[in-house]
Amino acid sequence: MLSRCCVTLLALCSASLAGAADWVHWRGPAMNGHSLEKGLPADFDPAKKENVAWIAPYGGRAAPLVMGGRIYVMQGFGEGLGESERVVCLDEKSGKKLWEFDQRIYHSEIVSSRLGWTPLTGDPAAGTVFAHTTAGNLICLDKDGKLVWQRQMTEEFGRVSGYGGRVVAPTFDSGLVIFGMLNSSWGDQARGWNRFVALDGKTGAVVWIAETPNPLKSTYQSNPVIAVIGGQRLMITGGGDGALHAFKVRTGERVWSYKFSGGAVNPSPVVDGNLIYCSHGEENPDKPIIGRVICVDASQIDPKEKEPKLVWEYIGGKRFGLSSPALADGVLYVPEDSGELYTFDAKSGKILWKHRYATEVRGAPLVADGKVYIFDVKGRLSIIPLKSGGKVKPDEDDVFVYQFRETIKGKVVQTETNGTPIAVNGRVYLTSRTDLLALADPNAKPAKVSYKPMPAETESDGKAVGARLFPYEITAKPGEEVKFEVVYFDANGRPVKAPEGGAAKWSIVTPGKTPTGAQPPPLAAKVTGTTTEGTLALEKNPVQQGYIEFTDGKITARARVRVAAQLPARTDFDKAPDGSSPAGWVNTNGKFFVKKLPDGNNVLMKLNTDARPPLAKANGYITTPDASDYTIAADVMGTEVRGKLPDAGLINSRYTLVLDGKPDAELGKRTLRITSWEARPRINVAVPYEWESGKWYSLKLTVEQEEKQAVIRGKIWKKGDEEPKGWTLEFRDPVPNRTGAAGLYGYISNVQEANGKIEPGSELYFDNLAITANGKK
Repeated sequence: MLSRCCVTLLALCSASLAGAADWVHWRGPAMNGHSLEKGLPADFDPAKKENVAWIAPYGGRAAPLVMGGRIYVMQGFGEGLGESERVVCLDEKSGKKLWEFDQRIYHSEIVSSRLGWTPLTGDPAAGTVFAHTTAGNLICLDKDGKLVWQRQMTEEFGRVSGYGGRVVAPTFDSGLVIFGMLNSSWGDQARGWNRFVALDGKTGAVVWIAETPNPLKSTYQSNPVIAVIGGQRLMITGGGDGALHAFKVRTGERVWSYKFSGGAVNPSPVVDGNLIYCSHGEENPDKPIIGRVICVDASQIDPKEKEPKLVWEYIGGKRFGLSSPALADGVLYVPEDSGELYTFDAKSGKILWKHRYATEVRGAPLVADGKVYIFDVKGRLSIIPLKSGGKVKPDEDDVFVYQFRETIKGKVVQTETNGTPIAVNGRVYLTSRTDLLALADPNAKPAKVSYKPMPAETESDGKAVGARLFPYEITAKPGEEVKFEVVYFDANGRPVKAPEGGAAKWSIVTPGKTPTGAQPPPLAAKVTGTTTEGTLALEKNPVQQGYIEFTDGKITARARVRVAAQLPARTDFDKAPDGSSPAGWVNTNGKFFVKKLPDGNNVLMKLNTDARPPLAKANGYITTPDASDYTIAADVMGTEVRGKLPDAGLINSRYTLVLDGKPDAELGKRTLRITSWEARPRINVAVPYEWESGKWYSLKLTVEQEEKQAVIRGKIWKKGDEEPKGWTLEFRDPVPNRTGAAGLYGYISNVQEANGKIEPGSELYFDNLAITANGKK
């Protein structure tokens, strides 16, 4: 008998595209930006309500989602202390708001004007909606707006927020929520890389994690699409490594990659049969020119290089990097970054025509009912009537353009528009910065439309060629007993029955060495099991991390296990090997490591020999994200190099107590400050504090949770002196962070490279760490 997990996946794997009444992928039911709806308006006027069914004050930067008679948007909202992000649900017919779900902002370098840029996805069968927030929360909401589950990807997996709002949207398929991210967690996933995570849609448990084969270039925002090619169900996406990738949906096994950019790939690909189209706006790795559009045939894979065959490409010195293409009726529509729409014959790559509609673009085109709907950044929506199915250049005089504006402090000004329109159920839905609009021709009679289903997957022979452990990654408590399920799969990644006569072997794996050469110990635990399930019994070690392995003949599978610190937690690092990173912590390997000082004392040192931002500046997360109402304290010491000290800090419930290494621009002195959301001064309370190079100081940060607020207090004093009774600074947050992992913060901003040699920056050390529940010692 198949397990419950296998049965669920088998039931879902045969699902094709969402019904015409749903728009659960930002590029539509066919994931290509083409809607089959008819009778859509060719113009509109909100002031006169012409062709406007309703307007609701819930604008944003991302495409809306329509599912089950409801429309959902993700947006930033509020000002000052209340500035946040939210998912808003409205009745599709009337535009009446049904509910909203708010999320605070933290752990991010993204500014407020770029919040809510990540499209939503949903599970039509369950009625659940999935959102990837700027702060790194992957949340699942039911149709009534209740939280079903959430994962804090930053504190659990070391996710890095994208520059300029580049956060990858989730895609739902085969019962899985799949999305990409840049991260650095622990062990074999400690190095910063572009990875993809698949979570169980019902529980949020990790099903698999995969990664690109190439080193990371930069942040990116290519949202995955799903296609069946050669009988295999694939997730296809651009990556932060400059390549296009295909992974098996249910296992994360990489099928092929095609590297075609010298930088990140931001556009989402589109698929037509075996052909896949994508673009970029960076330098090319093989030609001294910028930008590229490609078409590859994924049915023809080089077995040695694991690379699809190139059908055609366009390289003309144009940037196609910030908007995604659309595909309809054999025509590929690709916006160039400066606002010129290129159209290509999809089979040959021949340019059919070009149309200048803007000077700056971000949103992707929607092709529907013989028209192209497309935004520019400066508040304009163009509706371009197509001729001969898009194969002939349209008449410029026939293009309708609407200029969106908004009123700020009594003045009517140009607004910003970065979204992508959608068309479903006889309407076009679109967002300006301030509003969500439903456009509809009142004289049209919407007809039911049907999208072509995906090709059938190759029929399974029932033979198991591999297995995975479920969950693939788990965070446990000391002494806990953890259960794992063995999920066997066939050549296409579909779950199958366990082989008969198997001989299961379960074992604890010795981890690889850290970047400094230290050898971490294996998990202190015992693992036992059968061919279908295993049990891990952890010893009561306070913190550790490692791997378990299952083998059945030639079939092997691994799982990652982290045992996180529980309150109270204390360490002076004296028992840790020199060069090691603290076990059970996230985002510390390669960034924080134990060092023995000349006086024989072991301390934790922040890396000071790499100027790259994710390594120079880092948060090391210690506890689980649900920690609340606690105090963290540690001793810190920094050295001055080339006139600069490091930044040092403690993290508590997503608030950071920062000891600044550089003088404040206004005060002219170094400060001690409390902050949350570093890119925006939602909270930025500071007092002058001139700390000295080479001397130890004690820092303490407490967050007390009250009914309507959180009270954040911090203090500093010279190590060895009596602790002050009062607090150095205090802030009361009326829109508080209620939980959050404890952690350490360090930033070395003065690493230099001269004559090919690295000149280290300031040194930063931590010692005598203590995390205790409030009210307890």
